[in-house]
This record gives sequence, structure tokens and C-alpha cells, in this order.
Amino acid sequence: MPRAIWRYLSISPYRFVLFCVLFALLPPPLWAQAETLRIATFNTELSRKGPGLLLRDIERGEDAQIAAVIAVITNVQPDILLLQGIDWDHGNLALKALERQLAQEGAPYPHLFAGQPNAGLATGLDLDGDGHLGGPGDSQGYGDYTGRGGMAVLSRYPLLVDELVDLSPLVWRDIPGASLPRHPDGSPFPSPQAQVVQRLSSTAHWVLPVALTNGDRLTLLCFQATPPLFDGVEDRNALRNADEIRLWQVFLDGQLPAELASPPTQNYVLAGGANLDPDTGQGRRKSIARLLQDPRLQDPRPQSPQAGTQTVDWGQGRRMRVDYLLPSQDWQIAASGVAWPDSATSPAAIASRHRLVWLDIILDETAGR
Repeated sequence: MPRAIWRYLSISPYRFVLFCVLFALLPPPLWAQAETLRIATFNTELSRKGPGLLLRDIERGEDAQIAAVIAVITNVQPDILLLQGIDWDHGNLALKALERQLAQEGAPYPHLFAGQPNAGLATGLDLDGDGHLGGPGDSQGYGDYTGRGGMAVLSRYPLLVDELVDLSPLVWRDIPGASLPRHPDGSPFPSPQAQVVQRLSSTAHWVLPVALTNGDRLTLLCFQATPPLFDGVEDRNALRNADEIRLWQVFLDGQLPAELASPPTQNYVLAGGANLDPDTGQGRRKSIARLLQDPRLQDPRPQSPQAGTQTVDWGQGRRMRVDYLLPSQDWQIAASGVAWPDSATSPAAIASRHRLVWLDIILDETAGR
């Protein structure tokens, strides 16, 4: 405080009291008036080796990983949370059990959504070209049982599920500009029959509106792309990963079939896992670089003190940025971050190799929206 003010206040205790009263009557600064909304994405890697096992483990309450996931979420307290790597089941029993545990720990989410993912969805065809049928690579998305490693949205605001646009059934070859895998002789990989049915989404792509206060809404663009690895010279997974990322730009450009809803032009947030770093690692990195540079989006670059913008630790020093929250340009960002562990025994280290990424957007119109 300037010396002149201290000199003034030292003249009389009555003037000091008057100063305090007048200061209290002043309007708070603009940031203090703003209402914020916290959005997060978290690849929990909660998938289990068989159907029903995740529900069993949640209900037993003895699983260290599940407890760590709950601890990470309750510490960050997002208002809207997209989870990846969580097994789907009919009735969403595992998701509801997880929400009950979260509510007991002070993080209730009354609004839930999870749809059947492409992961583990059997096709009866040889989609991975290994010459065998019925393997996990022959599902629409890699998985050895229906619903393995799906996605879910948990929210403190109502989810407008009736208005959901599910891009997951879209066939890969039908996407404008699709880069399909081929054999060395130029023929379709693994076969023309397989490419007729092969969907683009390895897990899911959802366009999910969320009802906010005062009649406003936010549109959540949710996805989880396949790793650009574990394939052959045809580069199938890398090509698919790149097109899964590019699908959002195709959608925002209005290039998808007319029967789908019109893409949002404002108040949306792209959230999820690209499994691709723009600067390092395998894969077609230009696809994520183009998305990050799309003028309709802004990249707040959430960071942690421990690892900067990196969001996953594959072990042996292999850290990358592969999980993203990209709001549309009209949002004003208040804060963002990555929940990186302080030590090997921190909940964030036990929960998953991926870290929860969060973003605070400003809702109050007086703050500049």
C-alpha cells in the first residue's frame, strides 16, 4: 500500500474505519463476478479383461486403481467430465456404480450418458487382415467383448441426450477425403468387403448438447481415437487415427450427410483422446497439428508444473500430449491444467497412465462473453 495512504490512515482511527466501509461497498473485480464452468477429460484405463468385471470391482470397493480414479476426480471437481477407457454395459450399471462412489466422496453427478462404443462390436469379417475371424481386431474397434474401453459423460448439468448426434456409425470410406489402407499392390486392405462395413470411429464420436443456466447450452464434441500403432506396412491404424481426428473438421465444415444435425457455430468444446502428439511419437502428426491450428478452435494448452503440456506417461520417460480440451473461439478461458502426480504414490499415478485435463470457461456475460 502506498505510504501516503498509510499516512492518511494513521491520522485517525475513524478515518480507517470509514476507509474499510467504503472499500467494502466497491463492486468486486470483474473476474470475481464471473461464473465459471469446469470441463475435464480423463482416460481412466478402467477397462477389465471381461464383461461385468468392472462393475464387480467397483462394487467391492477394494480396487486401488478405482479408488485412485475417484480421488483424482473428487480433487479436481469438474462440472462436466468425459471419461474414456471405461467399460460399457447394458443399463450402464458400472457407470452408475462409479457415480455412487463419487457421490459418497463429495462429487455427485446426477446426469450420466454412455452409449455402446464401436470397441468390441463384432463384425463377422476379417478387419485386421490376419486371416482369422473373431479376434479383437475384427471388431469395429479393437476389443474382445462388447463395450470394452468405452466412453461416458458425467455432468452436474442436464445432458440433452434426445438431441445427441452420434457419428460413431459412419463408415470410414464414406467420410470426405478418407485415407483408406491398401495392400502394396494398391488393392483395398484387408478386402473390399471389409471396407464396406468398417466404421471410422474406433470408440465413438458424440455431439452432445448440455443445458446450462438461463437457457444457455454447451455442445460437447467427444471422442477417443485409436493408437496409430500396432499395424503393418498398410499403416491402417495410423491412417484411421488421422481420419478420426480430422472427422471433427469435416463435421464443423458441414460436409457430413444432410440427415445429421447442423454443426454448432459457437459454445462448443472438443474433448477427448487423440492418441497423438503434434511434436513427437509415431503417427501422422500433421492431423492433430491442423486441428490445434483450426481458427474455429482455441488451444489453451493446459499444463502442470511437473510435466508442462504432457498428458500421458507411457513409462521410461516417454511422456506425450495426447488428451485435449479445445473450446470454440467464443469462449473466454479462466484457467486450465493437467492433474499430474507429485510422486509415484499419488492417486494420479495409480489411476492411469493418462492424466485428467481440465478447463474453466467463463459463463457470466459480464465477464466478456
